[in-house]
Amino acid sequence: MIPHSRALALFTTGLLLLSSACGDTAPNQSRPPNFIILWCDNLGYGDVEPFGSTLHRTPNLNRMAREGRKFTHFYSTSGVCTPSRASLMTGSYAQRVGMHWNERDQHVLRPISPYGLHPDEITVAELLKQRDYATALIGKWHLGDQPQFLPTRQGFDSYWGIPYSDDMTHEQGQRLGERFDGANWPPLPLMENETVIEAPAQRSTLTKREAERAVAFIEANRDRPFFLYLAHAMPGSTRTPFSSEEFRGKNPNGPWGDSVEELDWAAGRILDSLVELEIAENTLVLWTSDNGAPINAEDLSRGSNLPLYGRGYSTAEGGQRIPLIAWQPGTVPAGTVTDEMATTMDVLPTFVSLAGGELPADRKLDGYGIQSLLHGEPGAKSPYEAFYFYDREQLQAVRSGPWKLFVPLDRFDRHPHFKPGEGSEPLLFNVAEDVGSTTNVAADHPDVVAGLTELAERARTDLGDWGTAGAGARPRGEIERPTPRLPTP
Repeated sequence: MIPHSRALALFTTGLLLLSSACGDTAPNQSRPPNFIILWCDNLGYGDVEPFGSTLHRTPNLNRMAREGRKFTHFYSTSGVCTPSRASLMTGSYAQRVGMHWNERDQHVLRPISPYGLHPDEITVAELLKQRDYATALIGKWHLGDQPQFLPTRQGFDSYWGIPYSDDMTHEQGQRLGERFDGANWPPLPLMENETVIEAPAQRSTLTKREAERAVAFIEANRDRPFFLYLAHAMPGSTRTPFSSEEFRGKNPNGPWGDSVEELDWAAGRILDSLVELEIAENTLVLWTSDNGAPINAEDLSRGSNLPLYGRGYSTAEGGQRIPLIAWQPGTVPAGTVTDEMATTMDVLPTFVSLAGGELPADRKLDGYGIQSLLHGEPGAKSPYEAFYFYDREQLQAVRSGPWKLFVPLDRFDRHPHFKPGEGSEPLLFNVAEDVGSTTNVAADHPDVVAGLTELAERARTDLGDWGTAGAGARPRGEIERPTPRLPTP
């Protein structure tokens, strides 16, 4: 006797074959798509060849762009790690989910922090698990290192990686001393699920091991829908990024170039595995970064955001506009480019929709489904009326259409266009035409300035500004913060 589930599968397959024979347009996929996010750390807009790099050789990303679609106006919600990752996981601005700043850690989480992504948040992994997806996170998490905040408590079946940035080591903590409780930072832990398996983590082989584990996860789940979030630890936050022996010392741009080229190798290894397993056409792969590179204009040895203006860790274009390549043979049109604006917040609603799931109705999401942009549908436009640029609690800029307005501010300690003590005036750039944000055209377009200023006020009401809770932000219940404990093998 054939089991009920097997009989149902055979019956469904028969219907699909029959409809195809009759000329129907029924889909030829018998299951929802797999999803893979390849997410680099601090890699800049201009660090790879498809986005203009002449310093780094990235043949696999060149191939991915030839076979897929480039997004040239794709944004992270922050110029730093923790807020940007919170938005990816929740589909919301970090300000809405309380992951933009805290009094202990400031703008990014530090080791042994009592803070992390609230357990009541609903992640993209949790929503896909409701659709029977296998889920895995490999690499850097940075949304809380205490047990109740770990990936295995946030929708991931398995986790292998480091819980925060690769520069947050015991040695760095000793240098910081009392600041951020640095004296108590442990050796950088490599974790499997909720157990430390290596301390300190051997950073030189992280990219290679991340790729190997990713391929193993893909092979193990080839016969069911899966979601793989591969959050590389590299190029990372150290001044001299790490790479394995096969890549070390091979790029003229030094350790940063070595690291980028190994990340390119990892992407190629994963794409090849999908082709070899004959599941490429049913797998959507997104390759991107969490924020821009921590560069200055004269020295590209720590990455390039060119031709954009500004460094990572800021609200300049170079801080938050990031490269995105989408790849799914037969679905994402090959060799195409879109200049429409999209963001990392769109990942959750897009994946859930493509998986046939439902979005939570009890909370506001800030992202949109962008299937039409991914699939290159004629006339597809950005769903955003406005996109907001926050530095911690401060709203600094708003973009609508081609226009980006930096609003007047009382403080400029991290403002990308002003030095501390300089005057305050609106700065308006056409970031579609003026790629380097070189010319302030506010005086020529007072109507645009007025319109974007009104949008900025809307953001302040909704998301807050300088610690004022936005009226539209959903309330969060307080949780009992854990007493931080040191991770030990």
